[in-house]
Amino acid sequence: MKITVLYGGHSAEREISLKSGAGVAKALESRGHQVTLLDPADPVRALKGASEPSASAVAINPASAALEPARIVSAPAIRDTEVVFIALHGGEGENGTLQALLDLAGVAYTGSGVLSSALAMDKRMSKIVFAQGGIPTPPWAWIKPGAPPELSAAEVSNMGGYPLVIKPNDQGSTIGLSIIQEAIELRAAVDLARKYARDVLIERFIPGRELSVPVVSGKALPVIEIQPTHGIYDYECKYTRGLSSYLCPAPLDAAVTAYVQGLAVRACDSLGCEGAARVDFRLDPQNVAWCLEVNTIPGMTETSLVPMAAQAAGTGFAEFVEQLCARALEARRRKQDLTV
Repeated sequence: MKITVLYGGHSAEREISLKSGAGVAKALESRGHQVTLLDPADPVRALKGASEPSASAVAINPASAALEPARIVSAPAIRDTEVVFIALHGGEGENGTLQALLDLAGVAYTGSGVLSSALAMDKRMSKIVFAQGGIPTPPWAWIKPGAPPELSAAEVSNMGGYPLVIKPNDQGSTIGLSIIQEAIELRAAVDLARKYARDVLIERFIPGRELSVPVVSGKALPVIEIQPTHGIYDYECKYTRGLSSYLCPAPLDAAVTAYVQGLAVRACDSLGCEGAARVDFRLDPQNVAWCLEVNTIPGMTETSLVPMAAQAAGTGFAEFVEQLCARALEARRRKQDLTV
């Protein structure tokens, strides 16, 4: 196949996206595919942090491309490809904007479509959907743009009291996230979250175990348990070697495993996810799994969680990303058949 990998971009998750795209490009080239890398923000940084494969980087003008997804879609690397592998974490690459433009251009791409991407990226809307579908999610409150960083006693009580988790409403990788123990810490935590998003989500902190369940084309892969050294799976623990350990499959009873996997599939179905997604949970001491969020463009290095679970299920990384591309191409063909 002729494949273009979109990576890098302008979001706060740029550095992780560069690693994902580099890993995907190497894997696809190892399977004999013709791969082009395209970084809309800085195309000359072709594979920062990864060994150089033979994939080429398409040069577009970073100044003219900045914050203009339409220019990405019109680039020759997109027009001339068979399928786009989206490895842009966060921002317009994950919130449905790019997906809408690719749909209009008739280009096949990996991952979820417009609506599910937008819903998953908006944590507040995701939680509303989860609640409607009977999927446990931590009680929450929302601080609107421009609203003062304060909570009423009733709001705190409805969430179960302190500690509380404060986070940007539409960011990933725990960027801008804080856990507060008392009201006096709220303002600083909200100020930090507002550096990355206009809306701020506040939710009950769930004590217990950190679990993640990849879901691919409606099927749950093995559950992963994450054991961070910080007590919470923050940005440093996610991306610093040795600061977290991973158990895959997670050491859970068969019934609990099936329960968590079933919730993960339901969460993805409720949002309409396609391709590969990852559902994050906290499992409390009573074995209730609380759904935190769905990631529609999860990390895609060889050591990322979704490839880890695929490997545990018997599919190597290169074969796995190749399958994602093939499924995206087939999905586009089916849509075209429906319009004929």
